[in-house]
Amino acid sequence: MEHLFITGIGTDVGKTLVAAILTEALQADYWKPVQAGLTPTTDAGTVRGLVTNPVSRFWPERYRLALPASPHAAAAAEGLLLRPDDFELPATTNHLVVEGAGGLLVPLAPGFSVADLVQRLGLAVVVVSRHYLGSINHTLLTLEALRMRQIPVRGLVFNGAPNPATEEAILSYYDGPVMPRILEEPAVSAAVVARYAAEFRAWFNH
Repeated sequence: MEHLFITGIGTDVGKTLVAAILTEALQADYWKPVQAGLTPTTDAGTVRGLVTNPVSRFWPERYRLALPASPHAAAAAEGLLLRPDDFELPATTNHLVVEGAGGLLVPLAPGFSVADLVQRLGLAVVVVSRHYLGSINHTLLTLEALRMRQIPVRGLVFNGAPNPATEEAILSYYDGPVMPRILEEPAVSAAVVARYAAEFRAWFNH
């Protein structure tokens, strides 16, 4: 049974798209523990709109915070303090895809990061990388932080236009699993997600 945590090397690198693809590929349940920012939609709402299989269940967020900011700041704006013991995995017997907030070391509260949450939940991580100036450093720092914490990496996903030189530099340090590539798409739809889901399903089954 796959229980996966989706993190990115930063914001807006494609975590939600990858979460939707993996949810569809595995017909998994989906859970976003902390949602910061509720308009125009939530990440769970986006994934729900892209997934078409009849099996996946969408579990409610543990926290829905109005401010589109780092979770610790969004929680503080509502007078809340997120604590590690606030979080338990949904009681599902299905595959589970859990989507993080921002990057691995984003604070959920003082002294409590996304990485700490991953360790508490005991999940393997899928790292989403997207090429931009600085992305080699951000990708390798994320992978290094996971290695130092002994958190297993289920796979690395390159999202967006290929950059062979950048990918070669990353893969010269990282020799773990690499999942199928996601290309730049003019628009993201359920049909696009289903197409990639077939590739990822084959990857899991190989």
